[in-house]
Amino acid sequence: MHDDPVVITGIGLIASVGHDRETVWKAVREGRSGARWLEGLEGIPDRWLIGAPVELPADRPGELKVVSLARQAAREALQDANVDWHRIDRTRFGCAISAHMGDTSFIRYLFGAPDTPREYSIQLPYIPHFGESSWERDFNGFAQSPARWWTQWLPNTACWALGWEFGLYGPRLCHSTACASGLIEVLSAYWAIRDGQCDVALAGSADAIHPLFAAGFHNMRVLAYHPDPVQACRPFDKARNGFIMGEGAGMFVLERLSHARRRGAKIYAQILGGKMMADAYHVTGLDADSESLAYLIQATLRSAGLRPSDIDYINAHGTGTQQNDRMEVRGIHRALGPAAQRVSVSSTKPVLGHLVNAAGSVELGITILALRDGFVPPTMNLTSPDPECDLDCTPLVGRRFAGEHALKFSVGFGGHQAAIALRRWPEVQSQLDVLARAA
Repeated sequence: MHDDPVVITGIGLIASVGHDRETVWKAVREGRSGARWLEGLEGIPDRWLIGAPVELPADRPGELKVVSLARQAAREALQDANVDWHRIDRTRFGCAISAHMGDTSFIRYLFGAPDTPREYSIQLPYIPHFGESSWERDFNGFAQSPARWWTQWLPNTACWALGWEFGLYGPRLCHSTACASGLIEVLSAYWAIRDGQCDVALAGSADAIHPLFAAGFHNMRVLAYHPDPVQACRPFDKARNGFIMGEGAGMFVLERLSHARRRGAKIYAQILGGKMMADAYHVTGLDADSESLAYLIQATLRSAGLRPSDIDYINAHGTGTQQNDRMEVRGIHRALGPAAQRVSVSSTKPVLGHLVNAAGSVELGITILALRDGFVPPTMNLTSPDPECDLDCTPLVGRRFAGEHALKFSVGFGGHQAAIALRRWPEVQSQLDVLARAA
């Protein structure tokens, strides 16, 4: 099993610029941003912060938005992978969905907000019981009832909800690792498949803008401000002053190559390798010398059997803060050496916003689609490149490329770092596989 490659056969994306994979990718290619002034965040004045929210009605009344986002992306990924539930072994189907902010609405009730009946904090509503029927009937009954805070206050709610909805009985994994969460879940699924714990897995992450996080980021002075919201986030630009928060989800179907071939699945890309590390520097600050990021990139290349010159495209974390962008560029230089001068780099956060827990997975999806179509997406708002960010960061306009390998890495608060190396699945090989199956 260790020698059986792991491939990606399904992708689901949702973001401020689109509710499906191809719409999101088209907006990213064209540099059309979903940024606007935020309104309707509880406790946050309207038009005070800039973000890239998703307009999406909840699947169930009262359901956390992040769960609805995760479910929609997961359904698209599973449909894209053409999963036949009647012919697949659910006990060999894993689920790795990252953690998120749980439901905190109960706080106003428990502490008796002025506009809330006091008795709510004393006598909680009845918890419905759905009997001992099959998981399909249980979920249908649950989906038709209002979502209550005690059913979704845990940070693993999305992971549990998706595992239950699709009846996934393989390993269920959930990590809270800040902005690296999305990549770490994909790596966790990758390793679970390589270790023989499962044959196929649903992996990814989702996030929605939460007022507590928005207020915290504002107080940290890491959020971008500009009279024109679309111009606010400016990675690698001299005038950059922070990031904008975004919403969305990215989900993938990963499976063993032999398993994918047996069921005739199309293949987007192969995961060649990946690594998780920590910088052990500061909870929010970054190591200016970029030693840990450089080591992460080098270790990822070694795990993938690649040389620095093999990397054609890097989808950077690219937040648009002063220290992050300089640190990333230095890390890429240290890791790739002379090959750094020819690699194409870009950040999609000016278009999508910073999706925090979902950043890694959504941007990984963009990286895979860039390989599929041979197109490097642009870094928007990069009008005056910072001399210290002296890489080819693809300013303003994307372009064609004929590369085969790409690298995606994410850097999170708390020192979390993760990277994944990908290989575009050869179209010729895919065509040969189709002919072989037909024969």
